[in-house]
Amino acid sequence: MSFRSFLKLVEIQTKIASVIPFLLGTFYSLYRYGKFRFENFIIMFISLLAFDMTTTAINNYIDFKKARKKEGYGYEKHNAIVRDNLRESTVLTTIYILLSIAIVFGIILTLRTNLVVLLIGVISFMVGIFYSFGPIPISRMPLGELFSGVFMGFIIMFLSIYIHVYDQNLITLTFQSGIINLSINIVEVFNIFLISIPAVVGIANIMLANNICDVEDDIVNGRHTLVYYIGKERALVLFKILYYIGYIDIAILLALKLVPTALLIVLLTFIPVRKNIGLFHSNPVKSETFVLSVKNFIMMNLSQIILIAIVVAFKGFM
Repeated sequence: MSFRSFLKLVEIQTKIASVIPFLLGTFYSLYRYGKFRFENFIIMFISLLAFDMTTTAINNYIDFKKARKKEGYGYEKHNAIVRDNLRESTVLTTIYILLSIAIVFGIILTLRTNLVVLLIGVISFMVGIFYSFGPIPISRMPLGELFSGVFMGFIIMFLSIYIHVYDQNLITLTFQSGIINLSINIVEVFNIFLISIPAVVGIANIMLANNICDVEDDIVNGRHTLVYYIGKERALVLFKILYYIGYIDIAILLALKLVPTALLIVLLTFIPVRKNIGLFHSNPVKSETFVLSVKNFIMMNLSQIILIAIVVAFKGFM
């Protein structure tokens, strides 16, 4: 397998959907808690990236194995296994290697932190694998948007914060004499969830846009996604509403002073995002307008990262 084929197999361009929540959590940890542990940052980044590539490779492999329709944009051009005529054994070996890297670095991160990281990591790995694998994969059900949004938008962000503040009683999990004790700082965890909502809805909408564009082919290939159940028109309305929820959430965060006032600037991105919503609504085509959902996600969330980073840097010089 060539390096170019590998990058296509793992769809490296889509990794921004996991890296952005990771960076958002990292800078929020610096802003709110003043904590940053470089070694934990690098270890989690390697595990996260390796596992994200694993799940994408599994998804492409399962799509290749279960495809009923052998022609169309999504089959010949999108799937690297078909496009580059990759051997199944090579693809499976790549999946096992990437998964092993993710597990090893996840264990190292657990040893450097605590059992909470292990518990969340195991659940996340299971969801990631069964998103595409198993008798009824999550991606072939009307739950793909929910799971991808929550686990990539919230869980990744939460972990990227927790690895720096695991000793601050945000969540503690102990096992002693056969007794499991779990304590959660409900207020702080809820605050982190509020911070994650723009990432949650942005990622959910990337999945929703993909399913809107592919609904006809998905039905042929036995993928009964959310769009199949609610219809294309209602899905397009949901697509718009989710972005509105994201911007309302940012306004609430500013009102509650959970984020720096500088994030007022993020609200200005609503102008181009709203325009992109209209363009996608009028022409939801995979090869032409799907990319707008990715651009919207980047505008909403990368702008937050940049502004929080600037505020943190400015505070550091004061």
